[in-house]
Amino acid sequence: MREIKQLCLVSVLVAAAASSVFAQGGPEEIRLTIGKSIVIDYPADIARISTSNADIVDASPVTGREVLVHGKAFGTVTLVVWSKAGQRNFYNITVEQNLEPLRKLMKDTFPNEDIHVQSSRDSLSLTGRVTSKAVSDQAAALAAPFGKTIVNNLQVAEAKAERQILLRIKFAELSRSAANTFAVNLVSTGATNTIGQVSTGQASSTTPSSIGSGQSTFTISNALNIFAFRPDLNLGAFIQALEQHNLLQTLDEPTLMTSDGKEASFLVGGEFPIPVLQGGANSGAVTIQFREFGVRLKFTPTITGNNNIRLHVQPEVSSLDYSNALSFNGFTIPALSSRKIETNVELGEGQSFVIAGLIDNQVTETLSRIPGLSSLPILGNLFKSKSITKSDDELVVLVTPEITMPLQPGDAKPSVPAPHPYLVPIAPGSTNAFPGTSKGGSK
Repeated sequence: MREIKQLCLVSVLVAAAASSVFAQGGPEEIRLTIGKSIVIDYPADIARISTSNADIVDASPVTGREVLVHGKAFGTVTLVVWSKAGQRNFYNITVEQNLEPLRKLMKDTFPNEDIHVQSSRDSLSLTGRVTSKAVSDQAAALAAPFGKTIVNNLQVAEAKAERQILLRIKFAELSRSAANTFAVNLVSTGATNTIGQVSTGQASSTTPSSIGSGQSTFTISNALNIFAFRPDLNLGAFIQALEQHNLLQTLDEPTLMTSDGKEASFLVGGEFPIPVLQGGANSGAVTIQFREFGVRLKFTPTITGNNNIRLHVQPEVSSLDYSNALSFNGFTIPALSSRKIETNVELGEGQSFVIAGLIDNQVTETLSRIPGLSSLPILGNLFKSKSITKSDDELVVLVTPEITMPLQPGDAKPSVPAPHPYLVPIAPGSTNAFPGTSKGGSK
């Protein structure tokens, strides 16, 4: 009988110990994703289980001390487990969407960004810190198909100074021109009792100042470059035969600074006025507008992912063309002769590219002759004048892009080099303000 009492006492102590094992400060939190299952190991024999919503979580006993929990839909439920000893435990189970595919997608797309994904029922929350707003917007767009509502709580780090692109440009223009001129003027001051002058009018040489039966006088205004006169024959000849070659070379070396993806332009030339007729209340009034001409270069640089520089280049060369000018109400409006190129190039930092082939060849020929006399054999050339002008302009552009960053506050500031100092500092205690002079006098 005494042994039976001891066994009952042991049973009571075991039950008390089991009660202490099941004592909880609050419900246990469990999270699982849709379509996945977990097993709860219960420390005592299970009497029964119950869930608050079987459509969200399906719970069933597998053995006497194991409970299989399977997530079926979004939501939160409460699971209650009773033991055979009468104790009960509570579990708060939250079923979330399977975010592993989305997390892997975020990691593969933004490997250097700190992005965390969490879910709450049918909404997704993005937390962490990213380097730019563009990354934040792209991350929200990637998460949109995985949830009905996307809460973007990503913090954008302070933007660093953008990398600048320095364009070192060398612009060279070579202009060659050649002119050939041939003209003959004949003057008679009384040869064969005839006073007169034969000229094609291209180059004036003499002007009669007095003509009479005695002696005639001509004033020479332009002896051209060959002049001959026979007093015994009273016959003079003025010949212009010139050959001229000109060579002009222009070199400019501008430096342009621009941001990534921003356009930079360079113009060498000027502006010419154009009269514009007004309408409306100012009908009939003429205002002046100015149009640019010359050499214009437009660049739009973009830094690629491998630190190459892609350039959209638009060079344009325009010049005033008075041969096709328009005369309007006393105004002479010249036409514009232009040459344009638009292309894309990609090169590494410090590499150079050359734009050439912008060549303009022009030939102008002017022929003047006296009808009839110019058709005579051999002597007909004396009654003709001819002028030929040839011009050849070529433009060459050399561009070298570089990636650069702004100077930091602690960096040494650049200075402008000067071949000679503008002002020499005065030494302490010295009364001589100008080096090379003596006190009270000049050098």
